[in-house]
Amino acid sequence: MKLVAILMGFLTVVGLLGCTSSESLDNPRQGTITIAADESFVPLVNALTRAYEGIYPDAHFNVMYKPEQEAILELLRDTARLAFVTRELNEKEKEIIQKQEGIQKAQFIAIDGIALIVNKEAPDSLITMQELEGIFKGEITDWSQLKNSRRSGAITLVFDDANSSNLRYMLDRFKVKDVTKLRLYTSGTNEKVIEHVRQNASVIGFIGVNWISDGNEVLTHVLSKGLRVMGVSAKPTPTSLEDYFQPFQRDLQYRQYPLSRNLYIISREGFSGLGGGLMTYIARDVGGLIIQKSGLIPAIPYPREVEVETKQNF
Repeated sequence: MKLVAILMGFLTVVGLLGCTSSESLDNPRQGTITIAADESFVPLVNALTRAYEGIYPDAHFNVMYKPEQEAILELLRDTARLAFVTRELNEKEKEIIQKQEGIQKAQFIAIDGIALIVNKEAPDSLITMQELEGIFKGEITDWSQLKNSRRSGAITLVFDDANSSNLRYMLDRFKVKDVTKLRLYTSGTNEKVIEHVRQNASVIGFIGVNWISDGNEVLTHVLSKGLRVMGVSAKPTPTSLEDYFQPFQRDLQYRQYPLSRNLYIISREGFSGLGGGLMTYIARDVGGLIIQKSGLIPAIPYPREVEVETKQNF
């Protein structure tokens, strides 16, 4: 009898543990998970996660906003289930997850652009890719060296962080290995980049365009005050204003803006959980509409149904 009682007690404990584990496992409609995101995409990621939580009140996202490389490290440490970043994992990073017996998958969700911003009082707001390359290689250091420039003075480049996607993209684009020749300043966040540019007429700021491209957000209007978004031309010798493009939807959609880039979600979720639910929402549901509203180009456009009614008009 004593043996039977002990056995029954053991089975009860196991049963309770099993129930607890099952109930705590998240699914696409409920649970709490931690995700990491490049700080350049705070407005977009906030909009996406809040909209999802609005549909499913029992779903919650703890979002860590960090420079891109640090966001990827959170994913590799398995402290974040998902990461919103502008590149896929490299082979070494994939090997780290494989050694942990984990999985990883990347989902392309949007076309983004790096916005070059200058003070509203700055007389120059046009630049070519050739000139940008010269600046990043240390060959152009003064505003007077730019074609058609109407001012002089040292050019300072302002980024959010040394580990940010914005700086990495620009350095990779121009194959820059040594930054010691550059006048670089990191302010800490994209919002602080905007504030620094607003207060300094001699600098160029580099930010994720979603900070200033959602026309319906009050924050966008506040942050855009006192700024000009530079037009960038891929042609070495542009002949008209039509040769310059800005990181807004018309120019992003057809990749006319030279500094466009992809935005991905990297997931290491190995089951049908809350992370997968968010990814499906972005790919198939109104998540694409939220991306579009934020000023980016969704990888999968939100379908629009148009009803056409024909009547005799004579």
